[in-house]
Amino acid sequence: MTKTLFHNFSLFDGRRPENDQNAWFVVENGKLVDRGTGNTPKAEEEVNLKGKFVMPGFFNVHSHLTSRPDTFDGGFNMSETEASYLAVTHLRQMLKSGVTYVRECGDSYDVDIKLKRLMKVGMLKHVPELKPSGKVMSMTGGHGDGPHMAYLTDSPDEMRKAVRTALKNGAEVIKMMATGGVMTPGDFMADPQLSVAEMRTGVEEAHHKGIRASAHAEGNPGIQNALDAGMDSLEHGFYVNESECQQCLKQGTFITPTLIAEMNIPKYGKGKLPEWEIKKCEDALDDTYVNFKRAFKMGVRFTLGTDAGTPFNGFDKTPEEFEYLTKIGMTPAEAYQCSTLNSPELCDVAATHGTLEVGKFADFLVLDEDPLQDVKAVQQENKQVYLHGVREF
Repeated sequence: MTKTLFHNFSLFDGRRPENDQNAWFVVENGKLVDRGTGNTPKAEEEVNLKGKFVMPGFFNVHSHLTSRPDTFDGGFNMSETEASYLAVTHLRQMLKSGVTYVRECGDSYDVDIKLKRLMKVGMLKHVPELKPSGKVMSMTGGHGDGPHMAYLTDSPDEMRKAVRTALKNGAEVIKMMATGGVMTPGDFMADPQLSVAEMRTGVEEAHHKGIRASAHAEGNPGIQNALDAGMDSLEHGFYVNESECQQCLKQGTFITPTLIAEMNIPKYGKGKLPEWEIKKCEDALDDTYVNFKRAFKMGVRFTLGTDAGTPFNGFDKTPEEFEYLTKIGMTPAEAYQCSTLNSPELCDVAATHGTLEVGKFADFLVLDEDPLQDVKAVQQENKQVYLHGVREF
């Protein structure tokens, strides 16, 4: 394979909290095979990046590709054809924004699983890598109980069969609903939904196949229930308390805070969304920042996800999540490491993805400004995006 030398740039590799100046790396067969600063080696092809700034592509580990952020109904009322078209469109929007790896957390019709099959045989290109979840696990009348969106599980036995079915169909992560949520009219963040016994059964079945389990868990006692069930990640986790943080640390549980999703509903929703939906978010915001600041100080590991597809939360918004993470006490580098270090570990791909180190895939962005100096630098609209060493945008 042809070796390509990329040179003349400042490199944030996603691990070290500072830039390498006058950096270069060599890409062969989609991966970094050499890297350094100063004098460059010979290569068949060269790309001069003209003094710009290079950093790893983003992970987004919480997305809903078949939902529309402009319709506010969760995508429940679409046909499979419409959902599939939207999912491909949304994947390409994410790639353009800088996202090179997506983990899904619930889609209608198992569309993401079906798209992953097309990716594997080379029929779907110019999209990020994808870890599909398929439909979520919910209870009858629970969060996510919509047409074509959920397995409805009302006992441990029903959960066991549903998870086994999802894994048979090709799910690579199992998503369960531990609490109510913002977009469902009949429940609240504090409402517990799936029981510990039901969720523990789902976790057990997922882990038997080496698959991670995640829980939609916004309030308590559902957060505690999800932890007691052995979840690998808490999605949202707005009301996580000190003892639950200690349990996260003991169990190695990640939190995906999805701050932009919670911020955008009260920011843009007045006069467009139901008042009950806006009030749920407004009531939670102040507590969210207090709780996450404490969690971060305690050492809980945060991943990077946006809940893309929720109201006013488009698939081009991933770069904005880093800015919100700095508001809970992170430096820009620490915010990016939620994507470059923690998210790949949650997705079990840290050996090959996340940081720009030799032996890993060359998924990277080229920016005009230094992202370590200004967290808004990653919001550049016309950034260059490379996937496995090939420029996509």
